[in-house]
Amino acid sequence: MELPLPLAFEITSIAVLTAIIVIDLILAYRRPHVPSTRESSLWVGFYVGLALIFAVIMFFVGGSEHAGQFIAGWLTEYSLSVDNLFVFVIIMARFKVPRKYQQEVLMVGIILALIFRGIFILLGAQLIETFSWIFYLFGAFLLYTAINQAFGNHDDEMESESRLIKFLRRHVAITDDYDGAKIRTVVDGRKVLTPIVIVFVALGTTDLVFALDSIPAIFGITQSAFIVFCANVFALMGLRQLYFLLGDLIDRLVYLKYGIAFILAFIGVKLFFHALHENEVFFINGGEHVEWAPEISTLTSLAVIVLSMAVAVVASLVKIRSDAKRSAAADANATLDRTVDDRELRD
Repeated sequence: MELPLPLAFEITSIAVLTAIIVIDLILAYRRPHVPSTRESSLWVGFYVGLALIFAVIMFFVGGSEHAGQFIAGWLTEYSLSVDNLFVFVIIMARFKVPRKYQQEVLMVGIILALIFRGIFILLGAQLIETFSWIFYLFGAFLLYTAINQAFGNHDDEMESESRLIKFLRRHVAITDDYDGAKIRTVVDGRKVLTPIVIVFVALGTTDLVFALDSIPAIFGITQSAFIVFCANVFALMGLRQLYFLLGDLIDRLVYLKYGIAFILAFIGVKLFFHALHENEVFFINGGEHVEWAPEISTLTSLAVIVLSMAVAVVASLVKIRSDAKRSAAADANATLDRTVDDRELRD
């Protein structure tokens, strides 16, 4: 039985993480600009390094199991957060948000994501403590989400967001033009809201949906609400810079969704096994735990998560390179055909 982490360590960690988020928020608002590839790379590297340092500290404070759970949870949330990025790209394009102010808008989206996930973490932890059978529901939900991730699309989220936006436009005065990153502006002497408000609503709606997916997933790795929260914070903190680093590449990583779907399905199965191992449901094995149900280790989970994302990303990059070669060959053939046609016309 693993010992809980020291309370002083948890309080200090949350205080430091909160301070970093506040500083990041201030920097985003005081210096609106489009970060270069180098700047984005350095920030992403900084946050990844910070997460790894935190894991090392947790190893010495709480042992290898806690550190392993954090790394596995962080990687899971990081991979699921890439899905957030895909939708962020769609929202920014749909509402034509000026690129200069996208950092500020993204920061608000990330803060909303942290708030929603924090609420679901508290609810999830309480449910797990009170009802052990909730793992069956979490497992079923993750398997459903995995299927939807692999074979569905984001139309449902977009449709829900569109209904909210139509309602807002009917009942609230919103201008069609942006005024920098301001939420309110003055038009003909009258105070009205800017389209930034609509973008915030769109981000908040999708963040809520993604929180429903990600929290059951990480509770399949650890039941520590503190580790779950920290993994989410570290996964989301570098998301803004990752958005500018990857840019349009996100949409071209076509196999990424299958890697994410496999991770969700794997954790869903792991939750089912855990539920069977801890079974208290009277109509399953008479309310006794199921002997054959294996407990999948944190190390195994970590290996599956890393391998799934690596295979998905490499396969996507191979496809991008292959498509580029085919496109170049097609252009060369088209140029050759035009040259031949021109010669025939001259002759």
